[in-house]
Amino acid sequence: MRLGYCSITWGGVVGHPTGVTSVKDLFYLTHGDMRQAIGDIGAAGYEGVEMFDGNLVDYADRPEVLTGHLRDAGLELVSVYSGANFIYPDILPDELDRIRRSADLAARFGAQRLVIGGGARRATGTKDGDYGRLADSLNQVTDIAEAAGLEASYHPHLSTIVESPEELDRLLPNTRIGFCPDVAHLAAGGGDPAAIIRAYGDRINHVHLKDLDRESVTFQPLGAGELDLRGIVAALQDTGYDGWLMVELDDYAGHPREAAESSRETLRRLLAA
Repeated sequence: MRLGYCSITWGGVVGHPTGVTSVKDLFYLTHGDMRQAIGDIGAAGYEGVEMFDGNLVDYADRPEVLTGHLRDAGLELVSVYSGANFIYPDILPDELDRIRRSADLAARFGAQRLVIGGGARRATGTKDGDYGRLADSLNQVTDIAEAAGLEASYHPHLSTIVESPEELDRLLPNTRIGFCPDVAHLAAGGGDPAAIIRAYGDRINHVHLKDLDRESVTFQPLGAGELDLRGIVAALQDTGYDGWLMVELDDYAGHPREAAESSRETLRRLLAA
């Protein structure tokens, strides 16, 4: 298993403001210095990076700048994260158009994978048909990714209709997209990450790792929370997973590089055991 880190820690996550009135432009963004993030991630000992689709859009007209940052840091762009509502038929074509642009950019910069979150919760409550609509949309996302030479992975996320193990079970058997377990989101949604990894081991093609403080429901660097990380790594090994382990941390009170280095050291110990 190779180790990578997500650039989100260098500035958190926002959505492009144009997307408020034009959903086709609602990209994810990290408002941070991507050169600094990429350099810090490489210096912390990782081999790859995951970025948001909106940050790639920033480099669309100057691709040599991003490829230069990656080369200087000794990193490869492993994956690109995007997402959408996916349950509203009227806006789905525009959402998929945006996903298509994200996939094309990801492929241009050499990424292997398109990681997708989403599945909106309605103000009036989730409808039974929403899971079918989400499953169908994710199949279309998979087609888009494959057309660009990428694999697609679905990332269950708090605030979507796929938070709990029961909700995950309503979705995954009905769509062919790969599975990206985010162990902290799974735990915060009431699941046992190791058990879910074992149950869906044949679907996993990407992994997000972070730790969790359960009382405050805040994400932490690896080893600073309460998750059984050793058991999670053992579950991944037992399933035969040999892909990327991407450490992801939404924010951090100190310098982001400190969190990256701390998590890297925790992973070194876990993988050496």
